[in-house]
Amino acid sequence: PYATVEVVQTQTETKGAKVHVPATLDLQSQRTLSLNLGGGNCKWQPPVYTVPDDIDFYKTVIAGFPSGDKRMIFVQMEALTSWPCKDEWDFEHIGMSNHPFIKANYPHHEGIWGWGGVADQVVMMIRNIRRSMVEYHDILWDIGYAKTWEDASLFLDNLYSERPPMTDFLAWRDERVMDEVYWYGWFIDYYMEGGLMRDMFTHKTTTKEHWDMLMMPTVYTRAELDYDLVVGADTVVDDAYDPNCATITEGCEPVAVISAENLRDYSRGPAETALIGNVLNRDSRIGEHVIEQETWDCIWSELIENGKGLKTVYDRPGFVESDYNFSAEMLQEMIKELDRLIAKYGASPWSSKTTANKLVSLLSEHRVLIQEELDDVLAG
Repeated sequence: PYATVEVVQTQTETKGAKVHVPATLDLQSQRTLSLNLGGGNCKWQPPVYTVPDDIDFYKTVIAGFPSGDKRMIFVQMEALTSWPCKDEWDFEHIGMSNHPFIKANYPHHEGIWGWGGVADQVVMMIRNIRRSMVEYHDILWDIGYAKTWEDASLFLDNLYSERPPMTDFLAWRDERVMDEVYWYGWFIDYYMEGGLMRDMFTHKTTTKEHWDMLMMPTVYTRAELDYDLVVGADTVVDDAYDPNCATITEGCEPVAVISAENLRDYSRGPAETALIGNVLNRDSRIGEHVIEQETWDCIWSELIENGKGLKTVYDRPGFVESDYNFSAEMLQEMIKELDRLIAKYGASPWSSKTTANKLVSLLSEHRVLIQEELDDVLAG
C-alpha cells in the first residue's frame, strides 16, 4: 500500500504526538521514526535497517580506539535520525551501501578503510585509556580472538553478553598493553592532525613506505617496524598525509570530540547527546532527518536511563572495573602518553580549537584517575 506514495508530509500528528518526516522518507519507513510526543517527551524506536540508495546523506565516520564505546555514539545517532550505522569491515566484505553512519577503528590494526570515498565528516570518540584496554580485550574475547571478518561474524551475538575469565584478560594484558598505549596516542594524533602519517612508537612523521608497513603489524614484528631501521635516524621526512583522508569531504580532522563516558553521566549526558545532534545538524542532508531538539534530552533518557536500543559495553555483566588491575609500569606508561597528548593539544595552535580543548579536558580527567590508581599500586 506504500509503493504508490509520491508526496510525504514534513510532519504528521497523531493524538498530540509529532513525528518529523523528511521529504525523502516513504510511509513504510516513517513507522519506525522515534516519536516526539510533545512537551519534551518522546518514544524511542529502532532505526530503519534497510537504507534506500537514492537519499543524499551527509555521512559521518565515528572513529575511535577499539573499546566498544563507538557503539554508544552511533546508537544516539540512530535514535536521533532513525537511520542505521554500518561497520567499516561490513563495507569491505558485504559491500557498499548508503548508510549515513560509519563505525571505524582505522587506522588501528583492528580497523580497515572499507568505506571507500563516501564519508563527509569525522567525529572522534575518546575513552579513558585504561578502560579502553579492558574493553578492547573483552571484545576480542567475545569474538573468539578472531583474525578474519568471516570468523568474527560467527560470534557477533556474543558481544557484551558476559565477562571473560580474568586469566584471559591478564594474559592479553601482559602481551599487548605496553604497545597498545602507543597505538592509543597515535590514533588520536592521526585524526587530530588530519591523517598526518607518524610512527606510533617515536611519534616522528614517517614515509609512505613505513606507514604501509605499520598498517600490517601482524605481518611485521615491532623490531622490523623500527623507525631507524626502515626510515633512518637522520632522514629528513616531509609531512605527508594518508591519501585516504582526501576522500572525506571535510578531511580526517574531527568536527567534534565525543565522550561516551560523558554520555553515561547523568549530569553531563544530555549535553553530549546535544553535541551529537548539533554535529548532525551541520548539514541539511542529514540534519533534515534529525528529530526536533526539544526531544533530545528525552532521547538520551530513553537510551541511557531506560536502556533502549542495542546492547552496549555498559550492559556487560560480571566483573566490575575495579576487579581489573594493571602494573605500575603499565600505569606509568599510560600517564606518560597522556602527558604527551595533554601538553601537545593544550598548546598553540591547538588551544584555539574547540575539539582540542575538549580532548585535553577529557584526557586530564582520565589522568587524575590513573594517577590515583598508580599511587594505590605503589603504596601496596
